[in-house]
Amino acid sequence: MTKLSADDIKEIMRRFQEQNPEPECELVWKNPYTLLVATVLSAQATDKSVNLATAPLFAEYDTAEKMLSLGIDGLIPYIRPIGLYNAKAKNIIALSKMLVADFGGVVPRSREELMRLPGVGRKTANVVMNVAFGEKTMPVDTHVFRVSRLIGLSDGESVEEVEAELLACIPDEYLLHAHHWLLLHGRYVCKARKSDCAHCLISDVCAAYMRKSAQ
Repeated sequence: MTKLSADDIKEIMRRFQEQNPEPECELVWKNPYTLLVATVLSAQATDKSVNLATAPLFAEYDTAEKMLSLGIDGLIPYIRPIGLYNAKAKNIIALSKMLVADFGGVVPRSREELMRLPGVGRKTANVVMNVAFGEKTMPVDTHVFRVSRLIGLSDGESVEEVEAELLACIPDEYLLHAHHWLLLHGRYVCKARKSDCAHCLISDVCAAYMRKSAQ
């Protein structure tokens, strides 16, 4: 697998920044707690479906204490349209209980503490740290994993390897927004079913496109 040079990687990030200087999370959230809940709900679900479900939910239940008052049976009707709603409801109530008991209802800022919460894996923790707290983390979802390997940023075989390689190769000045740029690129341009190379702003420095053009 072809990996790009440091200069090419910097140029890709520069173009992404020029096109979209302040990318935003497409999940709708009000505070770190609602972002945490929305991210847990987004596993194997679209952001659109999560936002439709959480709009009425977060209008009333936007803290761990309020969510506990709702309970599992009260939460399920809100999130039923989202996949795996039974397991997700249990995790959300359990993590809310732990937040109240161990953290005074406040979402912790460290990865280790976040990953203690039920239903919170490394990707979810990285999303909360990055989006809510402005940490330079690299949440690796299916889009980021696929795109970073395709365009030549990483040849990692696992999510952890790709995360480590991206953190190492992307210049620090771009790290805050890099995962959003890669995610959005994979969602809207470099799509899994059919890449829109004709409208891609980085095709001339994309390893996959250069291989295809050389054939």
